[in-house]
Amino acid sequence: MYFDPSSTTLSSTTWDPYHPLLGVTGGAAPPAAPPHPRLRPHGHLAVASLGGALLPPLTCHRLGPPLLRRLLPCPSSPPPSDSGQATALAALLDALPGLAKTTRVAVAGSSYGGFVAYALARAAGPSRVGPVVISNSDLLKTAEDDMALLQRAGGEWASTADLLMPLDARTARRLMELTFYRRQLTAMLPDFVIGETVQKLFTDKREEKIELMKAITVGTDEFQVTPLEQDVLLIWGDHDQIFPLDKAFAVKRCLGENVRLEIFKETGHVPQMEDPNGFSQVVLDFLLASQKSPN
Repeated sequence: MYFDPSSTTLSSTTWDPYHPLLGVTGGAAPPAAPPHPRLRPHGHLAVASLGGALLPPLTCHRLGPPLLRRLLPCPSSPPPSDSGQATALAALLDALPGLAKTTRVAVAGSSYGGFVAYALARAAGPSRVGPVVISNSDLLKTAEDDMALLQRAGGEWASTADLLMPLDARTARRLMELTFYRRQLTAMLPDFVIGETVQKLFTDKREEKIELMKAITVGTDEFQVTPLEQDVLLIWGDHDQIFPLDKAFAVKRCLGENVRLEIFKETGHVPQMEDPNGFSQVVLDFLLASQKSPN
């Protein structure tokens, strides 16, 4: 996901296990030669500097698991977990040229990226990470929630990986129905087109992507949601079938007192795609207001 303050748009461009069919989406293209660094790690996550004037445009750096793995202590280790990626990103913030160690950054994450955004905000602390945006990201997810997702899908799939990384058109169509509230034009494509597309998407490094899903710490004994000191904007689509709306209220209660919940009507798991203008405006207003907040 990138945030371009000059155009007030958010757009996502990297693979996310909880909405993996999404590629490059709507919104303005990032600036051709922006002057300041910005992180764009694997999953849907954006980190923007709050140091200069009005959130200057920032250069994108994709940090997929191979690069993040090189930042972690053991390069030969399995794909990094969400918390492991956050630790690596926290260390990288201190190593980026031109970014002072006293500069606070804003973090925005959607779905899987929200797991990393939360972990980064907690690991780096409020002196380094300022406002936090988390969209449609169930920080309280459990194995029972994964089973409930499979049941909502129709009970035909043995694992969430089978559903979220489809290899045939029928599964891909069902995943699109779960992800979006509005019917998508891509759903009208012939089966052979969808089938060939998902085959190309999910046969490449499939085992690595499955291992990345297995490495998620959310929902395990080693992960516990604690309140954040920072201002938090929590966004949710009211028809999200991946992480249902009732989880938004539960997550809000666990994140502390500095949380604002914004519910987008008639959107599903990706309100940034189904209502990009409204989503961008809400996030922009929150980030600008946060510059005046002590948190």
